[in-house]
Amino acid sequence: MAVHKVSLDEFEEIEYSIIAIHTPLEDYRLAYTLNLILELNLSRSAKDILIDIKEGKSFFSKYTFYDCKKDITWHLIQNKNEVTQRNNKKKATLFFDQNLEIPAQTYLLPELKKADFFLKIEACHNNFNVTKTVAKMNTIATINMVYSVKTETIKSKNNLIF
Repeated sequence: MAVHKVSLDEFEEIEYSIIAIHTPLEDYRLAYTLNLILELNLSRSAKDILIDIKEGKSFFSKYTFYDCKKDITWHLIQNKNEVTQRNNKKKATLFFDQNLEIPAQTYLLPELKKADFFLKIEACHNNFNVTKTVAKMNTIATINMVYSVKTETIKSKNNLIF
């Protein structure tokens, strides 16, 4: 029987940048606004991002655009979602027994709870300028705050693999 060893050097790591977005806009309105300002064509992905947590399953919306001229993939990802957790313990009240449903807030990246959305930019080349993109996004009046996130500081990087 042959033994095949796999080293970590054999895996190719995709370089990406993360931009955090704070806005009260819905996901489809934000995608439309980013399409106008950044000249993109973000469209809703057929599959949402599924994260299993102790409260239940949580789905985060995702919009994707691949720019073949510049060889850049753009992903607009929702960070906050609400999961309804069912409490199966029957609580007896004076008049009837009831099941309680408790809403719980879930996050794609829990260490960045205040961000509403993330723009993940997968660039195969290093001449992509994130600073210019952040500056363009800061001109949008309906966005409260935009900033670049260092990918080294993200603890839950596995949630960004899709």
